[in-house]
Amino acid sequence: MNLFDKLYDDQENVKVRFVGFTTENVRYDFGIVYTNLFFGKPLVICMQTGRSTLLDPKDIEDLDYLRRIFRIDTLEEAADLADFFKTSLPHIPFETQYE
Repeated sequence: MNLFDKLYDDQENVKVRFVGFTTENVRYDFGIVYTNLFFGKPLVICMQTGRSTLLDPKDIEDLDYLRRIFRIDTLEEAADLADFFKTSLPHIPFETQYE
């Protein structure tokens, strides 16, 4: 009996970047997985909390989203993080992966 329908099962060689940095008040440690899946959005993993998300330029502008997903205390810290992501993540135009 088939209990599930497979949606996808892809393999690819990806670029992974590990970066740690500090601002005036906070230390950050991230793993960033650059993939062709998920509309080209990189997978960003906080190495301290284990929380992860797919981020695109529109997501980076949403400081409340960054605060919530990475458990950041203040808007200032979220703005610092957004500045980092703006210079570190690729700006890939949206392309649907489903047809």
